[in-house]
Amino acid sequence: MPASSTQTATPLDPSVPEASSGESPSNAEASGGRSAEFPTEFRPLWAQIALWIFLVVPTLAVVAGVVFAALGGGISLIDVALAILFVTITSHGVTIGYHRMATHGAFKGKRWLRITLAVCGSMSAEGSVIRWAADHRMHHAFSDRDGDPHSPWRYGTGFRAVARGLWWAHVGWLFDREETPVERYAPDLLKDPDLRRVDRLFPQLMALSLVAPAVLGFALTGGSWWGALTAFFWAGIVRIFVVHHTTFAINSICHVTGTRPFMTRDKAVNVWPLAILSMGESWHNYHHADPTSARHGVDPGQLDSSAALIRIFERLGWVSDVRWPKPARVEARRTSADPAS
Repeated sequence: MPASSTQTATPLDPSVPEASSGESPSNAEASGGRSAEFPTEFRPLWAQIALWIFLVVPTLAVVAGVVFAALGGGISLIDVALAILFVTITSHGVTIGYHRMATHGAFKGKRWLRITLAVCGSMSAEGSVIRWAADHRMHHAFSDRDGDPHSPWRYGTGFRAVARGLWWAHVGWLFDREETPVERYAPDLLKDPDLRRVDRLFPQLMALSLVAPAVLGFALTGGSWWGALTAFFWAGIVRIFVVHHTTFAINSICHVTGTRPFMTRDKAVNVWPLAILSMGESWHNYHHADPTSARHGVDPGQLDSSAALIRIFERLGWVSDVRWPKPARVEARRTSADPAS
């Protein structure tokens, strides 16, 4: 997506709220539909510093972990189990709670479940729930066009431009202090007192995300401080790296290389190797073809653990009004009769 100072963009996702003034999005600025009514917002300095810490430290931890393992330090089964547990909890907090519930309204959940999912998503350290949803709605509104906060096509279509764009989409955009106007893109979430409360508690929940593995490691190793430290390292810091970069890959890789069996007005693709680790989010092509669908992996063999959990929640009576993709709706969006195309 070549940057342009003159092109304006109109939202592509009907689930994205319009400006409360009734202003046509085509009259808003191409930088994301900002207007005088919704002025530019900037991330506070403390939050910018925290962002750097939570992006850089886990990266250094992974490097240290590889060196530690190579020198024979290894990793215990307890650390592996705790890392898998916290990856599963926090990743599904993002994919089900932040994404399919808060951002797209793919289902309605009981109050306790909605709060729980938002808390689990907050523990991923990917940002507060309302801010995350606003960013993602803005992405859908201008996907791969001017105004998209993290399109890999931002700089053009040549090799060097796309390489630069992949970096921007993967992590570079996060360092931009200019933020999405929450009042424009998430006014419904701002009216939800429970989500607002979870949103305000984001710093404390990030801390809990690191403390909880250490406490469990301490308990499961019979009160060993070394057990607490290694659990903090592997199930806390390294786990955050894994969850972060899986999500970041959806923003970057899943808009560049993969399969496109469904029609979209952007470049979203399916990337099957990421399906398990992304909890089904890498079936990104269908998601952009049908954003409010509770299931992203709609073809046979497409693993989507997020959709599987939503189905379990539905059978237990914890969620309702689930927007499952109907066969006719899926086929209407298909570009070919061959699901593998």
